Amino acid sequence: MSVRRLAEDSVQPQSFSFSSENEGWAEKTIRKYPEGRQQSAVIPLLMRAQEQEGWVTKAAIEHVAVRLSMPLIRVLEVATFYTQFQLAPVGTRAHIQVCGTTPCMLRGSDALKDVCKRRIHPDQFQPNADGTLSWEEVECLGACVNAPMVMIFKDTYEDLTPERLEEIIDAFAAGDGASVPVGPQIDRHLSAPIGGATTLNSFDDDADIGDAKPSGPASGSAATGEGASVAPSEAARVDTHAEETDPTIKGPAPDSAKTSPAVEEAASADPATNGGGGTTGGTQQGETGAARKESDAGKAAVDGGDAPAAIGAAEGPGAPAGLLSDVPADADDLKILNGVGPKIEAALNEIGVYRLGQVAGWTEGELAWVDKRLGLGGRAVRGGWIEQAHARLAEKGE
Repeated sequence: MSVRRLAEDSVQPQSFSFSSENEGWAEKTIRKYPEGRQQSAVIPLLMRAQEQEGWVTKAAIEHVAVRLSMPLIRVLEVATFYTQFQLAPVGTRAHIQVCGTTPCMLRGSDALKDVCKRRIHPDQFQPNADGTLSWEEVECLGACVNAPMVMIFKDTYEDLTPERLEEIIDAFAAGDGASVPVGPQIDRHLSAPIGGATTLNSFDDDADIGDAKPSGPASGSAATGEGASVAPSEAARVDTHAEETDPTIKGPAPDSAKTSPAVEEAASADPATNGGGGTTGGTQQGETGAARKESDAGKAAVDGGDAPAAIGAAEGPGAPAGLLSDVPADADDLKILNGVGPKIEAALNEIGVYRLGQVAGWTEGELAWVDKRLGLGGRAVRGGWIEQAHARLAEKGE
């Protein structure tokens, strides 16, 4: 931390007061805070004083202390701690803050500092001969992708070269700083890639997640160099399957519930239900292969022969067999599975999953079906529920 002190008394004004416009703003700002918490306005008031005077004077600090009924030392602590507050006079037309943090340094901020030393003053915080310009080196200003950059007052000027910074300095020195466009000083829109976007050009925001099809010049040969179709990336898509916001989780099913509304809805919407590919009694026809037989055998070995009635095939193709329609007396605590809390456990119960043995007997395809049915966005697959269930049962000697 650098030592920060107030300017010499010789440059300090004798008094301070907000302008009529700023006075109204200050009153409105103080009223934003609850009764007894008005001192929280200390930083906004000091910043407005700096914008009005160009720097934070001792008289301004005393004014804010009285205004907010704060001990003077408390306001001094704030003003001297935050480096955003200038405690001595700076350039009246521009105080240039040059970012010197690693991204800007690697992109040439040292050359920008050399320009400031040559054109303004060799030392930081020292105004030029006319008192119109000054400069300082600061830490990251948050525009790393457009490095190197500087900030003047509240505006940033990015993608700079030494030559462009000299032009900006000339404009502010002449009192024409408003004519300088803010932001990137090259042909770039905000922080977009130079030359335009190179990825996600074919993404369709209106398409369903997982169902979006690539279209436009970025698909096919333009995207891969060949004729293949490439699905758009979903890396930037917001995950809407958090427990707190998942619309598919309604809450725990009543003990007396035989079949949940969600199960009935899925069954009625499934073309394989009621004759298309399922029967009753927890068996499922129309699906063959060693994986299905092995899964059913595993369920029988783990669950035993006294399981309550199952709804199995009523869930449609891909659904695990042996989903229970009644709550068993020996239901397991499913919250031991990775990522399962009370809400997801209730949703599992609602589709007929109460035992770890059921989970242990699933195939990967059945696990994926459950994950999709509950809208978990891959959480069950990534969490390795099947392996976790096996491990837990092994610990219990089952």
